[in-house]
Amino acid sequence: MKFRLTLPLEAVNISHFYIFKPKYKTYIMKKIAVLISFFATFSFTSCNDDYKFTLDVTKKTTLNSLVTITLKEKNNKPLDEVQFFINGKEISANGNSVTINTAQLGVGKHAVSALAFYPGKTKKENNSFEVLADKAPAIYSYEIINSFPHDKKAYTQGLEYHKGFLYETTGRKGQSTLRKVEIKTGKVLKKINLDKKYFGEGMTILNNKIYWLTWQAKKGFVYDLETFKQDKEFTYNKSQEGWGLTNNGTELIKSDGSNKIWFLDPETLSEKKSIQVYTNKYALDNLNELELIEDKIYANKYQQNVIVIIDIKTGVVLGVANLSNLKKEMEKTQKLVPEDEVLNGIAFDKENNRLFVTGKNWAKLFEIKLIKK
Repeated sequence: MKFRLTLPLEAVNISHFYIFKPKYKTYIMKKIAVLISFFATFSFTSCNDDYKFTLDVTKKTTLNSLVTITLKEKNNKPLDEVQFFINGKEISANGNSVTINTAQLGVGKHAVSALAFYPGKTKKENNSFEVLADKAPAIYSYEIINSFPHDKKAYTQGLEYHKGFLYETTGRKGQSTLRKVEIKTGKVLKKINLDKKYFGEGMTILNNKIYWLTWQAKKGFVYDLETFKQDKEFTYNKSQEGWGLTNNGTELIKSDGSNKIWFLDPETLSEKKSIQVYTNKYALDNLNELELIEDKIYANKYQQNVIVIIDIKTGVVLGVANLSNLKKEMEKTQKLVPEDEVLNGIAFDKENNRLFVTGKNWAKLFEIKLIKK
């Protein structure tokens, strides 16, 4: 683009400098000022014209499907490089888009971002997408195999089978206990009380230690299995609260009332990772007491008399067992407080393939068999 400055004829050229008659001085200076302003604006616009980006991704998809993430510049301006990140981790990409199989991520909400590099600048764009299970969970009914006495003053929060006995933790401030129980009689063989300022929650046994959570204090305790003597305490800072607890032999597995399940190092007790729990329609929250059975997580859902079966790797809900009629069975002989004295407590005897369940303040412990419909 060229610009020409036309001067009045009265201008006189002396040694390549223009000298103007007084009456033209103001006119020329104004014209020069206008041109300088124009060039400054033109230069600024040309060099710093903003790039306008959108980060496009399908908002909802299913597990085992492909998702394409694309960074677009509104006017198709050239970019030097684009880096893509999912959940804060960079993923390999070539160009302005990347495609990934959701099987690598698992179900749940996933944060995605793109970092664009262009002449002299960088800019970050954020988005997210949600992965649902690719099929509906299987439905289970149940059969009662046996029933045993259970302390109806035990507000059950954690339940686990170990070498012929049940170990149980109970809740509520001032009433929280850790106990060893004889299955056939319901007799409490050993018991300790938790400090009254804590609301006890779930527990599990690993390497001859008992790990016991509290609800909202973000604190847990470790006890010797034989003596019930407290060994140490720990805190959990990433998860919301303490609800259910189980283990897979190398990690503690913890629920926090949300749709997340956390994995903890049993030595450092740090929260290493988490999975999100989803059906083919929605996230499943309020996951409470936990038990690991054949590499699947069995979880009570708080205030609902069901057990959900969860894939430990992906977070997919594989099955749902409706135990509402079990609560009705209890109500034949015991009046239960609605939405409080609900199903909670799952324990599995691996050697004899026995599944035990109970509820908060229930007077019975049931051995049941789940039946896939």
